[in-house]
Amino acid sequence: MLLAAQNINKAFKKERVLQDVNFSLQQHHTLSILGKSGCGKTTLLKIIAGIVHQDSGHIFLEEKNINEVSPDRRKIVYMSQEPLLFPHLSVFENIAFGLRLRKEKKEIIDKKVSELVAELGLQDHRFKMPHQLSGGQKQRVNFGRSLIVNPPLLLLDEPFGNLDTQTRTEMQLLFKEIAAEFSISSIFVTHDIKEALLMADSMGYMKEGKLKMYDNKQAFVCDDTTGVKEEIEFWKSL
Repeated sequence: MLLAAQNINKAFKKERVLQDVNFSLQQHHTLSILGKSGCGKTTLLKIIAGIVHQDSGHIFLEEKNINEVSPDRRKIVYMSQEPLLFPHLSVFENIAFGLRLRKEKKEIIDKKVSELVAELGLQDHRFKMPHQLSGGQKQRVNFGRSLIVNPPLLLLDEPFGNLDTQTRTEMQLLFKEIAAEFSISSIFVTHDIKEALLMADSMGYMKEGKLKMYDNKQAFVCDDTTGVKEEIEFWKSL
């Protein structure tokens, strides 16, 4: 088991945001967590990343309790829908940044970054600056910067939420390809039912700070509380 969360609770002042959250994630799997805005999804990801500290409960990464481990030492990458690229660095240098921090040799950096740039379909943009890129291209660079350091866990907080429909579909398919090729372990949170199902190996549904896990996608679809049945009936009615 790569990751386990046990009895995670969090409140901001008097508002309970997470209530006894429990789940686990297998190595090289993607867990989709579906839920409406404000249900606690982002807070859960930030607790796993170490950006926010839970009031009670434990986080285990590779069977080690990381409650007191600082965010930089967890080596977990958190990605939001805003790419937050370094504006003064080119596409190539943005992706290379993590390797340069690790003081890798120049030839290794050049090889790894060039291969990943090609994988992400960014060959024609490698020397461009972030302001010269489209939203989808920026998010590809963001993926590259995250993947180049080979993190044990990738946390995706509605990463395609700001993209248009066509670009969003392209990025969903790209992520599926990359996840398979690089054996990525990830948690993907979204409020989009179709996206949650497409991304997932396993499913969870969050409502009012409580997380319900499902044995398989079919169990998720058949649960009346998830809203999947209503969406299916809506599309059938058109």
